[in-house]
Amino acid sequence: MSSSIRPTTIALATVGALATGFLGRTAPGPHLIQASYDAVRIANVLSLVAYAFYFDHKRRTDPEFRKALKRESRRIAKAAKEEAEAQGQQQKREIRKAVDERQEEGFPDNVEEKEAFFMNMVGQGESLQSNGKSLPLGLEKQKQKRNQRLVLTQGSEATHIEAALCFYSALKVYPQPGDLIAIYDKTCPKPVIDILAEMVAYDGSLPVGSFGGGPGSEAGGSSGAIDD
Repeated sequence: MSSSIRPTTIALATVGALATGFLGRTAPGPHLIQASYDAVRIANVLSLVAYAFYFDHKRRTDPEFRKALKRESRRIAKAAKEEAEAQGQQQKREIRKAVDERQEEGFPDNVEEKEAFFMNMVGQGESLQSNGKSLPLGLEKQKQKRNQRLVLTQGSEATHIEAALCFYSALKVYPQPGDLIAIYDKTCPKPVIDILAEMVAYDGSLPVGSFGGGPGSEAGGSSGAIDD
């Protein structure tokens, strides 16, 4: 019957008895209290080691256990894939909503305003993609509205969307967006350039050709013109 006792049970019983002996004494001093804490820590370590040996033994000797491990591994992989796909769809919805809202806000009409807007957007995009600095007050209010929708988009993903939106806005007022895309494609991080590619594809009105891949990739953009 003793052969059926798991190693973890033996380890816990042995060190647990030691800890109980320490704790059972009347008015234990600091040294005894520290010794009991050490005994508990030793019990935890021994339990982990014993379980590792038990797990490895089961994996090597029990076919049903191996099958169960494979099933669990497939289940976890499937769940991770489904979660990634759901997050991708959520991000796509956020990207398209951001483009719709930026288009509703409109873009400058005259040359001077376009130049100022372009420089502002490029500067903000570079700042966001490099260190996530906040936007100026006027743009920050617009960002706060969008962030009400970006609750499910966490951390750097939300910043990447904001950076890509700035670069997209700069494209909308640049005379030759294809040339600008070639620069973006070589300087922007891949997450940002991928989101920007999604924005441009969704817009459909920018003559930029194909692009994507981030720094080091070959840009395939073609030049175009936007009337002033």
